[in-house]
Amino acid sequence: MAKTMKAADARHRRTRRDFLKTAAGAALAAPAILKMTRAYADTPKLKVGHVSPRTGPLAGFAEADEHILAGVAKAFSGGIENNGKSWTIEVISKDSQSNPNRAAEVASELILKEEVDIIVAASTPDTVNPVSDQAEVNGTPCVTTDCPWQPYFFGRNGTPDTGFESTYHFFWGLEDVIANFMALWDHPGVGKKIGGLFPNDADGNAWGDAERGFPKPLGAAGYALTDPGRYQPLSDDFSAQISAFKGAGDEIVTGNMIPPDFATFWSQAGQQGFKPKIVTIGKALLFPSVIESLGERGNGLSSEVWWTPNHPFASSLTGETAKALADGYVSATGRPWTQPIGFKHALFEVVADIVKRAADLEDHAAIIEAIKATNLKTIVGGVDWSKGPVRNVSKTPLVAGQWQKKDGKFELVITSNKQAPEIPVGGELVLL
Repeated sequence: MAKTMKAADARHRRTRRDFLKTAAGAALAAPAILKMTRAYADTPKLKVGHVSPRTGPLAGFAEADEHILAGVAKAFSGGIENNGKSWTIEVISKDSQSNPNRAAEVASELILKEEVDIIVAASTPDTVNPVSDQAEVNGTPCVTTDCPWQPYFFGRNGTPDTGFESTYHFFWGLEDVIANFMALWDHPGVGKKIGGLFPNDADGNAWGDAERGFPKPLGAAGYALTDPGRYQPLSDDFSAQISAFKGAGDEIVTGNMIPPDFATFWSQAGQQGFKPKIVTIGKALLFPSVIESLGERGNGLSSEVWWTPNHPFASSLTGETAKALADGYVSATGRPWTQPIGFKHALFEVVADIVKRAADLEDHAAIIEAIKATNLKTIVGGVDWSKGPVRNVSKTPLVAGQWQKKDGKFELVITSNKQAPEIPVGGELVLL
């Protein structure tokens, strides 16, 4: 009975999707024709949609996309076997332009026009949330990453008891980044007064949320947080925030910023004589290109660390270690490795695993059941949706580190691994 209901539900979803594209009669016939065509094809094809911010202020997250997608295409070139038949995997990638509205638009195109079977996305709530929302409303299987789970889940009005039907996410949560930051700041020479920089966007509102974000756990741990309120992204004046931090005697600065905003803040902080001992900022300080652009003032800045070449994990898709994947990128591009490399690759590890296990790749409900049953060791750690903090979420390990200049080059050194001791520490935090 359950199997019959799932099949009926899948047919309903295909009918609705086709109805939006064609006349009613054609929509009713299309699913049967599609299934017959693919079932009898010598090598059936499965389409995977991919959305990422290739351009705009979030482009640093997608810097490695071209390289990763080329590697994935090579890994998929021989097809993937499902139920005794080899399936060709076609990946169709779209640029969100770092714009939530554009992300929703291209996701809709991939689902309704390209008729992808699975859609994946990465890089902050500005990308993953609108893509996931489009997938959910159309019943399309969806896997996302590169966004703390709270802005993904609660930012989409998710409820822990019910969750979502077709959209799944793997990454760490705000509880992990807060614990890592506090472990990083546990230094005898630093007071517990913190200035907070939280923008008026999905990430900033989540990080600064009084209950689910930084304020409550920081207060419980004895930290005094100065929060001047939400600023508008791409602001050109942080004088009010700097004045508030100086007035409170803050020795630590934290928050979540896009790279242009941090560059503006940090330049004005220097001009106005604000000299904190530790600056730990999420998002903006992930990328070597940002640190290098700051010159000497980039030395000693710190952030969360999702993934490095030293992480003790390997790819289930290619067998590469984290170091091999990072070295391959550096060798091919001449650019430094970046943290999103591992997670962009892991998205397609999960896709390959789902394709292998799905009972029926013609049935969205069967693909969703395969997603739910995932228990996979990837290049970023384990992905297992049966163990999430809420439905539809699987957590990955997180550590924290500092940019330190060694032999004339900036290196991201892991200085705190209290939350993930399996990931090795590379040095100690040095105060600014």
